[in-house]
Order: sequence, then C-alpha cells, then structure tokens
Amino acid sequence: MRFTKVHGLGNDFILVDARDGAPLPWGDLAQRVCDRHYGVGADGLILLLASGEADFRMRILNNDGSEAQMCGNGIRCLARYVFDRGLTTKTSLAIETLAGVKEIALNLEADRVVSARVNMGPPIFDPARIPARVDGWMIKDHEIAVGGRTYAISCVSMGNPHAVIFLDKDELDALELAEVGPLVEHHPIFPERTNVEFCALVSRNRLRMRVWERGAGNTLACGTGACAAAVQAIIHNYVDPQVELILDGGPLHVEWQGQESPVYMTGGAEYVCDGEYYYEPTS
Repeated sequence: MRFTKVHGLGNDFILVDARDGAPLPWGDLAQRVCDRHYGVGADGLILLLASGEADFRMRILNNDGSEAQMCGNGIRCLARYVFDRGLTTKTSLAIETLAGVKEIALNLEADRVVSARVNMGPPIFDPARIPARVDGWMIKDHEIAVGGRTYAISCVSMGNPHAVIFLDKDELDALELAEVGPLVEHHPIFPERTNVEFCALVSRNRLRMRVWERGAGNTLACGTGACAAAVQAIIHNYVDPQVELILDGGPLHVEWQGQESPVYMTGGAEYVCDGEYYYEPTS
C-alpha cells in the first residue's frame, strides 16, 4: 500500500489515495500502520476518496481504529496533497467529510502552498448535538469531578465533540495530561466520548492550549480543538474575534465573529515522506 506521511503542526497522519482499488478493513489498518513501534507511526489515517457532492472526500480514522467526523489539521494536509499531486488545479476546494462539506482556500507563494484557510462552519452548542448529557441550550462552565478535583467544562461541537477547560498558566504547565485527559474523555456525560482542550490565556489575541484527542490521546495539535477553544474563549470574553492558538506543535490562527458565523482556521501542512506499507489483514 502506497502512502504519504503528512503533518499539521506535528499532528501526523498516514495519507492514502483510496479512490481506486478495493476497500480494506480500514479500522484494523489504521491501528497497525499508525503504531509507532510496529508500523509507520501516526496519530491517524487519512483516506482520499471520490465525492459525488464535492471535489474530494476525506475519511479520518484515529490510531485506535475509530472514525472521526472531522479533522482540521488533516483536511489542510489533504488539500495540499491533491493540489501538489496535480489532482486539481483549484486553489479553492470543497472537501466532503462526515461533518459536512468544508471549503478550503490554499495560500500560495511562488506556486508553493504555504498555508490553508478552512471554513469550519458554525459551532454547535446544543448539548444533544455535541452530544453531552447536560440540560440547557449551552454547556458553559459546567462542573465535573475527575481525578480528585473539579473542572469547569465548556462544550462545543466542530463536527466532533469538544470539552474546553480554562486554567491559569502554571496549572496548564503542570497538568498531567495523560492522567486527566482520559478521565474527561470518558466522563459519563459524553455518550460518544469527547476531545479535551486545556487552555490558558496569554493575551487578548493569544491562547496557550494542550489537547487530549478522543481516539488518539496526547497530540501536538488539533485543528477542531483549536477552533473549539477559540470559540469558548470568545464567548467568555477572554479574547478578541481573531486569536492565535499556541499548541505544542506550533501556532494556528482562528477567527470567529460570533452568533451563527462560521469559524475560520488557518495553518500549515507539511510532508514527511512517501513510502510503501506491507499490510496483511488478520484472518
């Protein structure tokens, strides 16, 4: 199986052009190829597919084999890939995902893709659509107890569920992410689990963020998570409508004008290598 390894701010993926050929057991393949000891190693598997309603279709599978509805870093990587490989000459693309069709604008310098701006659509606050078992029309500063302390969570869906937690800088730096992250991810109020973003305010236009991804664990960056964190920080009046998210893998720029406006995310997409993976399905 031919593949290209890509990353967005260190959030890395195995990208496979699956438009031709018979489908494989993608969940099993994702677990094996993403294994950092026995496989190639990645946070997830991206499948490039044909679409009947957009330019291309993207499927994203986490490294535990589960399928995600959307991936902000992954969709930027896919958009750059199809342009660079000559699969399209468009710099404005529509890509179908489980979270709907997303619009991506490629930013070029000297005919080279340097970044991509993604229209992520408007955020979803209705708890039933996130989903989360909390009454009301929005989950803001809802307290949950995990790991011997109480956290105030603010939730939003960017096509996938997110729980945003604001801490001070010292708390964020000292946070044992691998301990607290799974406890929030698997909290009983989230029937489909959740991604978790821990954030600290730096200034009116900058947030520091660490992320625990549903199905992938501790990753260097999460595009939908950055959007969710920015939206909740704007709602809390911590930041202005244009904000830079500082993640472990680097910066992402997010813009949201509030109400039912779409969220825009801008960031890079990089190549690591091309290769061939030898896959034999388990019997």
